[in-house]
Amino acid sequence: MNRPPEAGRASTGQMIEQAIEKAFDPLTAALKRAATPPKPAPGKPGLEISPLAVPFPAIPPIGGVEIATARAGFYKHERDDLVVFSFARGTTCAGVFTRHKIGSAPVDWCKRHLDASDGGQDVRALVVNAGCANAFTGKAGADAARRTASEVAKRFGCRQRDVMLASTGVIGVVLDDRKIAARMPDIEAGLDPDGWMRAAQAIMTTDTFPKGAYAECRIEGHTVRIAGIAKGSGMIAPDMATMLGFIVTDAAIAPPVLRALLGLHVRTTFNSVTVDGDTSTNDTCLLFATGASGAPRIGRVGDRRLKDFSAALDRVMLNLAHQLVRDGEGATKFVRVTVDGAASPASARKLAKSIADSPLVKTALAGEDANWGRVVMAVGKTEEPVDRDRLAIRFGPHVAAVDGAPSPTYDEAKMSAYMKNAEIDITVDVGSGRASATVWTCDLTKRYVEINGDYRS
Repeated sequence: MNRPPEAGRASTGQMIEQAIEKAFDPLTAALKRAATPPKPAPGKPGLEISPLAVPFPAIPPIGGVEIATARAGFYKHERDDLVVFSFARGTTCAGVFTRHKIGSAPVDWCKRHLDASDGGQDVRALVVNAGCANAFTGKAGADAARRTASEVAKRFGCRQRDVMLASTGVIGVVLDDRKIAARMPDIEAGLDPDGWMRAAQAIMTTDTFPKGAYAECRIEGHTVRIAGIAKGSGMIAPDMATMLGFIVTDAAIAPPVLRALLGLHVRTTFNSVTVDGDTSTNDTCLLFATGASGAPRIGRVGDRRLKDFSAALDRVMLNLAHQLVRDGEGATKFVRVTVDGAASPASARKLAKSIADSPLVKTALAGEDANWGRVVMAVGKTEEPVDRDRLAIRFGPHVAAVDGAPSPTYDEAKMSAYMKNAEIDITVDVGSGRASATVWTCDLTKRYVEINGDYRS
Protein backbone atom coordinates (compact mmCIF):
# COMPACT_ATOMS: atom_id res chain seq x y z
CA MET A 1 0.00 0.00 0.00
CA ASN A 2 1.29 3.42 -0.96
CA ARG A 3 1.97 5.67 1.99
CA PRO A 4 1.56 9.45 1.78
CA PRO A 5 4.82 11.46 2.04
CA GLU A 6 5.88 12.11 5.64
CA ALA A 7 5.54 15.62 6.93
CA GLY A 8 8.56 17.69 5.99
CA ARG A 9 9.59 15.24 3.23
CA ALA A 10 9.14 15.81 -0.49
CA SER A 11 7.59 13.23 -2.81
CA THR A 12 9.64 11.65 -5.63
CA GLY A 13 7.96 13.99 -8.11
CA GLN A 14 8.74 17.00 -5.98
CA MET A 15 12.37 15.97 -5.61
CA ILE A 16 12.71 15.59 -9.40
CA GLU A 17 11.15 19.02 -9.88
CA GLN A 18 13.52 20.55 -7.32
CA ALA A 19 16.52 18.91 -9.00
CA ILE A 20 15.52 20.36 -12.37
CA GLU A 21 15.06 23.80 -10.82
CA LYS A 22 18.47 23.55 -9.15
CA ALA A 23 20.12 22.56 -12.44
CA PHE A 24 18.69 25.65 -14.11
CA ASP A 25 19.53 27.96 -11.20
CA PRO A 26 22.70 29.40 -12.79
CA LEU A 27 20.86 30.14 -16.05
CA THR A 28 17.92 31.65 -14.18
CA ALA A 29 20.24 33.82 -12.09
CA ALA A 30 22.09 34.99 -15.20
CA LEU A 31 18.85 35.89 -16.94
CA LYS A 32 17.70 37.80 -13.87
CA ARG A 33 20.98 39.72 -13.76
CA ALA A 34 20.69 40.58 -17.45
CA ALA A 35 17.12 41.78 -16.99
CA THR A 36 17.99 43.88 -13.95
CA PRO A 37 19.21 47.36 -14.87
CA PRO A 38 22.37 48.69 -13.17
CA LYS A 39 21.68 50.22 -9.79
CA PRO A 40 21.20 53.97 -10.25
CA ALA A 41 23.16 56.47 -8.22
CA PRO A 42 21.20 58.33 -5.52
CA GLY A 43 22.22 61.73 -6.93
CA LYS A 44 21.65 62.87 -10.51
CA PRO A 45 19.36 60.61 -12.60
CA GLY A 46 21.05 58.59 -15.31
CA LEU A 47 24.30 58.00 -13.47
CA GLU A 48 25.42 54.52 -12.48
CA ILE A 49 27.36 53.92 -9.29
CA SER A 50 31.12 54.05 -9.85
CA PRO A 51 32.79 50.63 -10.16
CA LEU A 52 35.37 51.98 -7.67
CA ALA A 53 32.74 52.88 -5.05
CA VAL A 54 33.23 51.95 -1.41
CA PRO A 55 30.41 51.39 1.10
CA PHE A 56 29.40 54.15 3.47
CA PRO A 57 30.88 53.42 6.91
CA ALA A 58 29.00 52.94 10.16
CA ILE A 59 29.19 56.32 11.90
CA PRO A 60 27.91 56.45 15.49
CA PRO A 61 26.40 59.64 16.88
CA ILE A 62 28.94 62.34 17.64
CA GLY A 63 28.08 64.16 20.86
CA GLY A 64 27.01 67.75 20.34
CA VAL A 65 25.76 67.51 16.75
CA GLU A 66 22.42 66.72 15.11
CA ILE A 67 21.69 66.61 11.39
CA ALA A 68 18.60 67.00 9.23
CA THR A 69 17.98 66.91 5.47
CA ALA A 70 15.12 68.09 3.27
CA ARG A 71 14.14 68.65 -0.33
CA ALA A 72 14.31 72.40 -0.99
CA GLY A 73 13.75 72.02 -4.73
CA PHE A 74 17.08 73.10 -6.19
CA TYR A 75 16.83 70.03 -8.40
CA LYS A 76 13.94 69.14 -10.68
CA HIS A 77 13.90 65.50 -9.62
CA GLU A 78 12.84 64.10 -6.27
CA ARG A 79 15.77 64.14 -3.85
CA ASP A 80 17.03 65.86 -0.71
CA ASP A 81 19.25 68.82 -1.55
CA LEU A 82 19.46 70.66 1.77
CA VAL A 83 21.43 69.71 4.91
CA VAL A 84 21.56 71.48 8.26
CA PHE A 85 23.93 70.59 11.10
CA SER A 86 23.00 71.87 14.57
CA PHE A 87 25.88 72.18 17.04
CA ALA A 88 25.96 72.45 20.83
CA ARG A 89 26.95 75.73 22.43
CA GLY A 90 30.68 76.29 22.52
CA THR A 91 31.42 74.30 19.36
CA THR A 92 34.62 75.56 17.74
CA CYS A 93 35.29 75.66 14.01
CA ALA A 94 38.02 76.23 11.45
CA GLY A 95 38.01 76.05 7.68
CA VAL A 96 40.16 75.98 4.58
CA PHE A 97 38.80 77.32 1.31
CA THR A 98 39.46 77.60 -2.38
CA ARG A 99 42.04 80.10 -3.56
CA HIS A 100 40.11 80.40 -6.79
CA LYS A 101 39.95 84.07 -7.74
CA ILE A 102 36.16 83.89 -8.14
CA GLY A 103 35.09 82.37 -4.84
CA SER A 104 31.43 81.82 -4.05
CA ALA A 105 29.22 83.84 -1.69
CA PRO A 106 29.20 81.04 0.93
CA VAL A 107 33.02 80.87 0.81
CA ASP A 108 33.22 84.64 1.31
CA TRP A 109 30.78 84.41 4.23
CA CYS A 110 32.66 81.67 6.07
CA LYS A 111 36.09 83.18 5.50
CA ARG A 112 34.98 86.58 6.77
CA HIS A 113 33.54 85.26 10.01
CA LEU A 114 36.15 82.61 10.72
CA ASP A 115 38.96 85.10 10.09
CA ALA A 116 37.55 87.59 12.61
CA SER A 117 39.50 88.09 15.84
CA ASP A 118 37.21 85.72 17.77
CA GLY A 119 36.02 83.69 14.77
CA GLY A 120 35.11 80.05 15.20
CA GLN A 121 34.58 80.28 18.97
CA ASP A 122 30.88 79.37 19.12
CA VAL A 123 29.56 78.03 15.82
CA ARG A 124 26.01 76.76 16.12
CA ALA A 125 24.96 75.63 12.64
CA LEU A 126 26.06 74.65 9.16
CA VAL A 127 23.73 74.99 6.16
CA VAL A 128 24.60 73.19 2.92
CA ASN A 129 22.66 73.12 -0.32
CA ALA A 130 23.28 71.21 -3.54
CA GLY A 131 22.08 72.26 -6.98
CA CYS A 132 23.09 75.91 -6.84
CA ALA A 133 26.69 77.06 -6.24
CA ASN A 134 25.73 80.70 -5.61
CA ALA A 135 29.07 81.62 -7.21
CA PHE A 136 29.69 84.56 -9.56
CA THR A 137 26.39 86.04 -8.39
CA GLY A 138 27.55 89.44 -7.08
CA LYS A 139 25.67 91.37 -4.41
CA ALA A 140 22.48 89.37 -4.99
CA GLY A 141 24.28 86.15 -4.10
CA ALA A 142 25.89 87.71 -1.03
CA ASP A 143 22.50 88.96 0.15
CA ALA A 144 20.98 85.50 -0.32
CA ALA A 145 23.75 83.99 1.78
CA ARG A 146 23.22 86.58 4.52
CA ARG A 147 19.45 86.00 4.57
CA THR A 148 20.00 82.25 4.84
CA ALA A 149 22.28 82.70 7.85
CA SER A 150 19.82 85.13 9.41
CA GLU A 151 16.88 82.75 9.05
CA VAL A 152 18.77 79.84 10.60
CA ALA A 153 20.21 82.03 13.37
CA LYS A 154 16.73 83.16 14.43
CA ARG A 155 15.52 79.59 14.71
CA PHE A 156 18.61 78.32 16.53
CA GLY A 157 18.93 81.31 18.85
CA CYS A 158 22.40 82.42 17.76
CA ARG A 159 24.15 85.16 15.83
CA GLN A 160 24.29 85.19 12.02
CA ARG A 161 28.06 84.91 12.19
CA ASP A 162 27.71 81.63 14.07
CA VAL A 163 26.08 79.99 11.05
CA MET A 164 28.42 78.52 8.42
CA LEU A 165 27.29 78.15 4.80
CA ALA A 166 28.29 75.98 1.84
CA SER A 167 26.82 75.49 -1.61
CA THR A 168 27.53 73.31 -4.64
CA GLY A 169 26.01 73.09 -8.09
CA VAL A 170 25.68 75.32 -11.12
CA ILE A 171 27.80 78.51 -11.20
CA GLY A 172 26.18 81.82 -12.09
CA VAL A 173 22.76 81.19 -10.52
CA VAL A 174 21.68 83.22 -7.48
CA LEU A 175 20.58 81.09 -4.54
CA ASP A 176 16.82 81.23 -3.92
CA ASP A 177 17.06 81.40 -0.13
CA ARG A 178 13.26 81.31 0.18
CA LYS A 179 13.42 77.61 -0.63
CA ILE A 180 15.66 77.05 2.37
CA ALA A 181 13.54 79.18 4.69
CA ALA A 182 10.42 77.26 3.65
CA ARG A 183 11.93 73.96 4.76
CA MET A 184 13.28 75.08 8.10
CA PRO A 185 10.26 73.80 10.11
CA ASP A 186 10.87 70.33 8.63
CA ILE A 187 14.58 70.64 9.32
CA GLU A 188 14.01 71.53 12.99
CA ALA A 189 11.62 68.62 13.42
CA GLY A 190 13.98 66.20 11.71
CA LEU A 191 17.23 66.88 13.58
CA ASP A 192 18.82 63.54 14.39
CA PRO A 193 22.29 62.47 15.63
CA ASP A 194 22.24 59.55 13.15
CA GLY A 195 21.82 61.56 9.95
CA TRP A 196 25.30 61.14 8.47
CA MET A 197 24.44 59.02 5.44
CA ARG A 198 21.41 61.13 4.55
CA ALA A 199 23.58 64.23 4.77
CA ALA A 200 26.23 62.69 2.51
CA GLN A 201 23.56 61.82 -0.06
CA ALA A 202 21.90 65.24 0.07
CA ILE A 203 25.08 67.13 -0.87
CA MET A 204 25.78 64.99 -3.94
CA THR A 205 25.77 66.52 -7.43
CA THR A 206 27.28 64.19 -10.06
CA ASP A 207 28.59 61.98 -7.25
CA THR A 208 27.47 58.39 -7.62
CA PHE A 209 27.90 57.28 -4.02
CA PRO A 210 27.83 59.03 -0.62
CA LYS A 211 31.24 59.55 0.95
CA GLY A 212 31.93 59.19 4.65
CA ALA A 213 34.78 58.32 7.01
CA TYR A 214 35.13 57.67 10.72
CA ALA A 215 37.96 57.22 13.23
CA GLU A 216 38.53 57.14 16.97
CA CYS A 217 41.46 58.08 19.18
CA ARG A 218 42.21 58.72 22.84
CA ILE A 219 42.94 61.98 24.63
CA GLU A 220 43.95 61.53 28.27
CA GLY A 221 41.88 58.38 28.68
CA HIS A 222 38.81 59.74 26.87
CA THR A 223 37.58 58.17 23.63
CA VAL A 224 37.31 60.87 20.97
CA ARG A 225 35.31 60.40 17.77
CA ILE A 226 35.92 61.98 14.37
CA ALA A 227 33.42 61.70 11.51
CA GLY A 228 33.34 63.33 8.12
CA ILE A 229 31.46 63.47 4.84
CA ALA A 230 32.49 64.93 1.51
CA LYS A 231 31.21 65.42 -2.00
CA GLY A 232 33.02 65.78 -5.26
CA SER A 233 33.21 63.95 -8.57
CA GLY A 234 34.26 66.48 -11.21
CA MET A 235 35.95 69.89 -11.18
CA ILE A 236 38.39 68.32 -8.73
CA ALA A 237 41.89 69.73 -8.40
CA PRO A 238 41.58 71.11 -4.89
CA ASP A 239 43.49 74.20 -3.85
CA MET A 240 43.33 74.45 -0.03
CA ALA A 241 40.33 72.13 0.34
CA THR A 242 38.04 69.76 -1.50
CA MET A 243 34.76 70.41 -3.28
CA LEU A 244 32.87 70.18 0.01
CA GLY A 245 34.03 68.41 3.15
CA PHE A 246 32.62 68.57 6.68
CA ILE A 247 34.33 66.93 9.64
CA VAL A 248 33.04 66.85 13.21
CA THR A 249 34.78 65.68 16.37
CA ASP A 250 33.63 65.59 19.97
CA ALA A 251 37.09 66.69 21.15
CA ALA A 252 37.51 70.11 22.77
CA ILE A 253 39.97 72.05 20.63
CA ALA A 254 40.48 75.80 20.20
CA PRO A 255 39.99 77.35 16.73
CA PRO A 256 43.69 78.20 16.18
CA VAL A 257 44.62 74.58 16.83
CA LEU A 258 41.91 73.34 14.45
CA ARG A 259 43.25 75.70 11.77
CA ALA A 260 46.79 74.41 12.26
CA LEU A 261 45.64 70.79 12.01
CA LEU A 262 43.67 71.42 8.83
CA GLY A 263 46.59 73.26 7.28
CA LEU A 264 48.93 70.42 8.19
CA HIS A 265 46.85 67.62 6.72
CA VAL A 266 45.11 69.22 3.75
CA ARG A 267 48.31 69.31 1.68
CA THR A 268 48.77 65.53 1.66
CA THR A 269 45.07 64.62 1.50
CA PHE A 270 42.56 66.86 -0.26
CA ASN A 271 45.23 68.86 -2.08
CA SER A 272 46.88 65.66 -3.32
CA VAL A 273 43.99 64.34 -5.40
CA THR A 274 42.89 65.35 -8.86
CA VAL A 275 40.17 64.20 -11.23
CA ASP A 276 40.33 66.68 -14.09
CA GLY A 277 42.72 69.46 -13.10
CA ASP A 278 39.98 72.04 -12.53
CA THR A 279 39.63 73.87 -9.22
CA SER A 280 36.14 74.75 -7.97
CA THR A 281 34.89 78.19 -6.98
CA ASN A 282 33.30 76.58 -3.91
CA ASP A 283 36.02 74.40 -2.39
CA THR A 284 35.32 74.28 1.35
CA CYS A 285 36.47 72.06 4.19
CA LEU A 286 35.16 72.79 7.67
CA LEU A 287 36.25 71.13 10.91
CA PHE A 288 34.02 71.40 13.98
CA ALA A 289 34.85 70.41 17.58
CA THR A 290 31.88 70.09 19.95
CA GLY A 291 33.80 69.25 23.13
CA ALA A 292 31.19 66.66 24.14
CA SER A 293 33.67 63.80 24.68
CA GLY A 294 34.72 65.08 28.10
CA ALA A 295 38.37 65.16 27.05
CA PRO A 296 40.31 68.20 28.30
CA ARG A 297 40.35 71.26 26.05
CA ILE A 298 43.47 71.69 23.95
CA GLY A 299 44.44 75.27 23.22
CA ARG A 300 48.06 74.99 22.12
CA VAL A 301 49.26 73.75 18.72
CA GLY A 302 52.30 71.98 20.15
CA ASP A 303 50.37 70.02 22.79
CA ARG A 304 51.60 66.42 22.80
CA ARG A 305 48.08 65.18 23.53
CA LEU A 306 47.24 66.01 19.91
CA LYS A 307 49.46 63.28 18.48
CA ASP A 308 46.84 60.51 18.26
CA PHE A 309 44.09 62.95 17.32
CA SER A 310 46.19 64.37 14.50
CA ALA A 311 46.85 60.90 13.10
CA ALA A 312 43.13 59.98 13.28
CA LEU A 313 42.13 63.23 11.59
CA ASP A 314 44.62 62.52 8.80
CA ARG A 315 43.06 59.08 8.27
CA VAL A 316 39.58 60.57 7.94
CA MET A 317 40.72 63.28 5.53
CA LEU A 318 42.76 60.91 3.36
CA ASN A 319 39.91 58.40 3.25
CA LEU A 320 37.51 61.10 2.04
CA ALA A 321 40.04 62.42 -0.48
CA HIS A 322 40.52 58.94 -1.95
CA GLN A 323 36.76 58.54 -2.30
CA LEU A 324 36.63 61.71 -4.42
CA VAL A 325 39.00 60.05 -6.88
CA ARG A 326 37.10 56.76 -6.77
CA ASP A 327 34.00 58.70 -7.79
CA GLY A 328 35.74 60.74 -10.49
CA GLU A 329 33.26 61.36 -13.27
CA GLY A 330 33.35 58.27 -15.50
CA ALA A 331 36.32 56.77 -13.63
CA THR A 332 37.22 53.08 -13.90
CA LYS A 333 40.76 53.22 -12.46
CA PHE A 334 42.07 54.43 -9.09
CA VAL A 335 45.65 55.55 -9.67
CA ARG A 336 48.47 56.43 -7.28
CA VAL A 337 51.28 58.50 -8.80
CA THR A 338 54.49 58.69 -6.77
CA VAL A 339 57.52 60.76 -7.72
CA ASP A 340 60.83 59.98 -6.02
CA GLY A 341 64.28 61.50 -6.39
CA ALA A 342 63.05 65.06 -6.84
CA ALA A 343 65.05 68.18 -6.02
CA SER A 344 62.52 69.37 -3.41
CA PRO A 345 59.10 68.40 -2.01
CA ALA A 346 57.51 71.20 -4.07
CA SER A 347 59.19 69.91 -7.21
CA ALA A 348 58.11 66.33 -6.49
CA ARG A 349 54.54 67.50 -5.99
CA LYS A 350 54.51 69.49 -9.24
CA LEU A 351 55.89 66.55 -11.18
CA ALA A 352 53.37 64.12 -9.69
CA LYS A 353 50.45 66.47 -10.43
CA SER A 354 51.67 66.92 -14.02
CA ILE A 355 51.47 63.17 -14.54
CA ALA A 356 48.15 62.82 -12.70
CA ASP A 357 46.54 65.72 -14.60
CA SER A 358 47.74 64.77 -18.08
CA PRO A 359 44.81 63.89 -20.38
CA LEU A 360 47.15 61.74 -22.45
CA VAL A 361 48.28 59.72 -19.43
CA LYS A 362 44.71 59.43 -18.16
CA THR A 363 43.26 58.27 -21.48
CA ALA A 364 46.02 55.67 -21.79
CA LEU A 365 45.00 54.40 -18.36
CA ALA A 366 41.39 54.21 -19.52
CA GLY A 367 42.53 52.14 -22.50
CA GLU A 368 44.62 49.91 -20.20
CA ASP A 369 47.70 50.89 -22.19
CA ALA A 370 51.02 51.20 -20.31
CA ASN A 371 52.13 54.01 -22.58
CA TRP A 372 55.02 55.13 -20.43
CA GLY A 373 56.15 57.56 -23.12
CA ARG A 374 53.27 59.78 -22.03
CA VAL A 375 54.63 59.73 -18.48
CA VAL A 376 57.97 60.91 -19.86
CA MET A 377 56.13 63.72 -21.63
CA ALA A 378 54.30 64.78 -18.45
CA VAL A 379 57.56 64.82 -16.48
CA GLY A 380 59.55 66.79 -19.01
CA LYS A 381 57.01 69.53 -19.66
CA THR A 382 57.14 70.80 -16.07
CA GLU A 383 60.60 72.38 -16.39
CA GLU A 384 61.41 70.92 -12.98
CA PRO A 385 64.93 69.52 -12.36
CA VAL A 386 65.07 66.06 -13.98
CA ASP A 387 68.11 63.94 -14.81
CA ARG A 388 67.13 62.34 -18.09
CA ASP A 389 69.88 59.72 -17.89
CA ARG A 390 68.68 58.51 -14.47
CA LEU A 391 64.93 58.60 -15.12
CA ALA A 392 63.12 55.38 -14.12
CA ILE A 393 59.43 54.45 -14.48
CA ARG A 394 57.46 51.58 -12.95
CA PHE A 395 53.85 50.47 -13.30
CA GLY A 396 53.24 48.50 -10.13
CA PRO A 397 56.15 46.04 -9.81
CA HIS A 398 56.93 46.16 -13.53
CA VAL A 399 59.84 48.30 -14.73
CA ALA A 400 59.13 50.19 -17.93
CA ALA A 401 62.20 52.40 -18.08
CA VAL A 402 65.49 52.63 -16.21
CA ASP A 403 68.52 54.92 -16.49
CA GLY A 404 66.78 57.06 -19.07
CA ALA A 405 65.98 54.23 -21.50
CA PRO A 406 63.54 51.34 -22.01
CA SER A 407 64.08 48.60 -19.46
CA PRO A 408 65.90 45.52 -20.84
CA THR A 409 63.52 43.37 -18.78
CA TYR A 410 60.35 45.03 -20.11
CA ASP A 411 57.59 42.45 -20.65
CA GLU A 412 54.63 43.74 -22.65
CA ALA A 413 52.38 40.81 -21.72
CA LYS A 414 52.92 41.25 -17.99
CA MET A 415 52.49 45.01 -18.26
CA SER A 416 49.25 44.65 -20.22
CA ALA A 417 47.89 42.23 -17.64
CA TYR A 418 48.75 44.65 -14.82
CA MET A 419 46.95 47.53 -16.56
CA LYS A 420 43.65 45.64 -16.32
CA ASN A 421 43.63 46.11 -12.54
CA ALA A 422 41.16 48.59 -11.06
CA GLU A 423 43.94 50.08 -8.91
CA ILE A 424 47.24 51.09 -10.50
CA ASP A 425 50.52 52.46 -9.13
CA ILE A 426 52.82 54.62 -11.25
CA THR A 427 56.23 55.37 -9.73
CA VAL A 428 58.75 57.71 -11.31
CA ASP A 429 62.29 58.45 -10.09
CA VAL A 430 63.60 61.65 -11.68
CA GLY A 431 67.14 61.27 -10.28
CA SER A 432 67.58 64.87 -9.13
CA GLY A 433 67.47 64.63 -5.34
CA ARG A 434 65.83 62.85 -2.41
CA ALA A 435 62.34 64.39 -2.16
CA SER A 436 59.13 62.54 -2.95
CA ALA A 437 55.39 63.19 -3.25
CA THR A 438 52.25 61.19 -3.96
CA VAL A 439 49.13 62.28 -5.83
CA TRP A 440 46.02 60.20 -6.46
CA THR A 441 44.01 60.40 -9.66
CA CYS A 442 41.73 58.41 -11.97
CA ASP A 443 41.50 57.65 -15.66
CA LEU A 444 39.69 59.81 -18.24
CA THR A 445 36.90 58.02 -20.11
CA LYS A 446 34.17 58.82 -22.61
CA ARG A 447 31.71 58.96 -19.71
CA TYR A 448 33.47 62.06 -18.36
CA VAL A 449 32.62 63.89 -21.60
CA GLU A 450 29.03 62.61 -21.53
CA ILE A 451 28.46 63.63 -17.90
CA ASN A 452 29.85 67.12 -18.38
CA GLY A 453 28.22 67.61 -21.77
CA ASP A 454 24.78 67.67 -20.12
CA TYR A 455 25.72 68.87 -16.62
CA ARG A 456 22.98 71.53 -16.47
CA SER A 457 20.19 69.32 -17.81
